[in-house]
Amino acid sequence: MSACELCGGDTDGRYLCERDTVVLAGRLHQLPVLDSELSMHLVPARSGFGELVTASTAGPRSPLNEGVLDQMQNSRAVEVAHLWRVDVQRVRWPQHSPPPPSGLASDCRWLGMELEWIAARYPAAGDLAREVRSLEAELRSLVGDPVPRRQRLGLCIAVTDDKGTVCGAILSRLPGESLRCRWCRTEYRTEQDILLLRHYQPKETA
Repeated sequence: MSACELCGGDTDGRYLCERDTVVLAGRLHQLPVLDSELSMHLVPARSGFGELVTASTAGPRSPLNEGVLDQMQNSRAVEVAHLWRVDVQRVRWPQHSPPPPSGLASDCRWLGMELEWIAARYPAAGDLAREVRSLEAELRSLVGDPVPRRQRLGLCIAVTDDKGTVCGAILSRLPGESLRCRWCRTEYRTEQDILLLRHYQPKETA
């Protein structure tokens, strides 16, 4: 059994599980959108209408959001996405020459189209997913749209063998996601499933 390089769940020999592959696809889609929003946040919001900026004690305030400006100047997302595209192509098609820079949207779209192969065959798939996740969090922090946090919903109550062994793994999900145990893969789909889950939680967990 192979384990997902992100969540540790069973992947049937793949480097990334299905859920984390789908999440990575969403992040690759969002990166160019978030990057394009940076220019909208380049000028800091003022605290009130007609605010006057003085240079009395602290000196003149920069008219630009320096964190956003640094990100735009460094083009980290652009550089990182292109380096991953180059490496994926190198592994999959070693006979081809490296692709020229073509912009963040183009590189993310290309990686997204190759995602099924990446999840199944690319040894560095976990590192790629972690770096894309980091880039998304960095960009979201600059545009004021933080990444949603996982909700912890208790312990898995599924019985995993004929001896009555309970899984007991921690259950968590992002807002709006379906609830599935990462370890035994049991799904809690219906309202009745959720009610049973809550009822059978250990007292200290409930």
